[in-house]
Amino acid sequence: ETQIHTHMCYSEFNDIIQNIADMDADVITIECSRSQMELLDAFADFKYPNEIGPGVYDIHSPRVPAREEMVQLMEKAKAVISVDQLWINPDCGLKTRNWDETKKALVEMVGAAKELRLLINESVVV
Repeated sequence: ETQIHTHMCYSEFNDIIQNIADMDADVITIECSRSQMELLDAFADFKYPNEIGPGVYDIHSPRVPAREEMVQLMEKAKAVISVDQLWINPDCGLKTRNWDETKKALVEMVGAAKELRLLINESVVV
């Protein structure tokens, strides 16, 4: 099965949210970390039908974010979007970073994803 992904950054989603939904991409990834997930407000008001990957770290900065920072951002995201619709990913492509920075950041991001899955599974079981 083919899955269609699209990416958007630095957009005013409130102005184009219906058009984004009309594209019918299976997943949209968006730059979201620098705004502390504020861009997701557009998706809270408009019930986006597909999956969303809000970025959890700014790839334009050499700073490697801590796992806990990414977990906190995704906690904000899941307050607005169903966990069944969420992906975890960097803000954008990684071409501005060197391999060492990229690897460290992705290791932290994968750790954040694993931690979030545990937290979600624990809350479902209880």
